[in-house]
Amino acid sequence: MRIRILWPAGQATATLRSTPTSEALWEALPVSASANTWGEEVYFGTPVSVPREDDAQQVVEPGTVAFWTDGDSLALPYGPTPVSRGGECRLASPCNLLGTLDGDPQVLRTVRDGDPIRVERA
Repeated sequence: MRIRILWPAGQATATLRSTPTSEALWEALPVSASANTWGEEVYFGTPVSVPREDDAQQVVEPGTVAFWTDGDSLALPYGPTPVSRGGECRLASPCNLLGTLDGDPQVLRTVRDGDPIRVERA
């Protein structure tokens, strides 16, 4: 499954692995929301509500496509957040792992808080 994430200053694609959360998100696409930024992470709400999966993680690699079950949101970290230790990507709480962005995750630096953001099937 491949998705495209679009915002006013750019776009990115991502490859999702087959998980219950990925499947639920895929069925809900397209999704439009207002972007939030938290340190070097972009997150935004979705109509998907799922439980935390067994392999959920809080510390992830830059470019991970994660699902924050506490906020029914996609979380796209590209660097440290306010709760990171050192240069790690630490999410607010353990998140379901959906896949990875294709290419350089630093493209997410161009997302501004409040930007309209859309996720669609690629």
